[in-house]
Amino acid sequence: MMGGARFQGVRGGLRVFAVFGEESGSVERKSTWGTIFDVEDPRSKFPQSKGKFLDVNQALEVARFDIQYCDWRARQDLLTIMLLHEKVVEVLNPLAREYKSIGTLKKELAELQEELAQAHRQVHISEARVGTALDKLAYMEELVNDRLLQDRNTADSNQTSTSTSPSTSTASLDMVKRKLPQKSLNVSGPVQPYHPRLKNFWYPVAFSTDLKDDTMIPIDCFEEPWVVFRGKDGKPGCVRNTCAHRACPLHLGSVNEGRIQCPYHGWEYSTDGKCEKMPSTRLLNVKIKSLPCLEQEGMIWIWPGSDPPTATLPSLQPPPGFQIHAEIVMELPVEHGLLLDNLLDLAHAPFTHTSTFAKGWSVPSLVKFLTPASGLQGYWDPYPIDMEFRPPCMVLSTIGISKPGKLEGQSTKQCATHLHQLHVCLPSSRGKTRLLYRMSLDFAPVLQHIPFMQYLWRYFAEKVLNEDLRLVVGQQDRMLMGANVWNCPVSYDKLGVRYRLWRDAVERGDKRLPFTEST
Repeated sequence: MMGGARFQGVRGGLRVFAVFGEESGSVERKSTWGTIFDVEDPRSKFPQSKGKFLDVNQALEVARFDIQYCDWRARQDLLTIMLLHEKVVEVLNPLAREYKSIGTLKKELAELQEELAQAHRQVHISEARVGTALDKLAYMEELVNDRLLQDRNTADSNQTSTSTSPSTSTASLDMVKRKLPQKSLNVSGPVQPYHPRLKNFWYPVAFSTDLKDDTMIPIDCFEEPWVVFRGKDGKPGCVRNTCAHRACPLHLGSVNEGRIQCPYHGWEYSTDGKCEKMPSTRLLNVKIKSLPCLEQEGMIWIWPGSDPPTATLPSLQPPPGFQIHAEIVMELPVEHGLLLDNLLDLAHAPFTHTSTFAKGWSVPSLVKFLTPASGLQGYWDPYPIDMEFRPPCMVLSTIGISKPGKLEGQSTKQCATHLHQLHVCLPSSRGKTRLLYRMSLDFAPVLQHIPFMQYLWRYFAEKVLNEDLRLVVGQQDRMLMGANVWNCPVSYDKLGVRYRLWRDAVERGDKRLPFTEST
């Protein structure tokens, strides 16, 4: 079996072999770090002692053996993790494969030839017609974006009103497309306090699996401290993370019988914020602020706004056929809008992610994001990736895992296997974001049952994110000094520009939000 992994128990331990080749003959792959792990198993040399008591020398021998065994055990555990990581890389990134059997190469070549034959039967019929229609649609969408950007600045609108009339020449339209975004979309200077209207949405704040009956999760949301815990009925609640008595952080305490107990004087609060216990004194009518809190589809949601919460929550479930493999939470030192800008942009991948998922990608001559004129979702061309911004702070993407060097011209439907991602960018403060990341696959279900996989997924996610983070932190530094991070948007920035226009409309209180069905 090609690229398999074999697990074998040895005296209660776990030994991992990476097996490559055909079923008829397997070859054990040697790690480049082999010299580190090539340490003899010390268990066969356990010092033998006579009698019930050990003398000094025998005790030293036993202690020395314990140290040798712990060192050997740690090396074996690390080797297990590294070999499993290599297996994950082999599954998810075909470009990283170093070993392939002849039979596998023949099979992949035959599949590729069949795909090419099917593609040739269709592409000559529809390529030119569809390409022309999409180009016209993208051009018209840019004009709509320009009009929206233009309306935000009355002076610019007066100056360019004749340029956007039906009789406008092609040269004049090009001038409008180049100049209007530069003048009208301004994200610069210190981050302003969050507008209260941006709070009137349901926000995911935690994964259900992280919130046990006796645990709590402290969070910051819109620069206010909150703590989430489960009540007596098992339902989650969210209260201000500050005791009403002496302002002690409640998350430093504990959860007892569905109440959160302050560690300072033992005051206990229920999920609605009411203080139900005050040890050593008379019980007073005291209550701390709580937020509407619900649990749906494996996530905990809160409503931090002053408006009445909506009756329905958006669904963030992966598409049918996908299984969740990882749920990861990170605290990042960037404003959540800048992180969303980054996640809604794929054109940077072959320049930024050169050591992770985009390793080996060629740089296309043209990158486009194709989307309906009124939508916040679409797909990337030439990458096989569908993407959506879902208000107020979520990005969903489905990535087609294709063969090396065959990204151009493909769509997700043409790929046999896919990776689905959910990024939730919770605005903790003006300089910090709580990121919830969920990763799902429609293949390799066995990976869910392999030990240490959660750690490997986190390692890989952090490696990808760190490639972005150093750039976004740099952007934030320049922005705080007055630079406009949206100084010169181009065609592939479409989804990011739409997010910014949507957010501006929310903060202005527009009755009808752009690119959505909401009114």
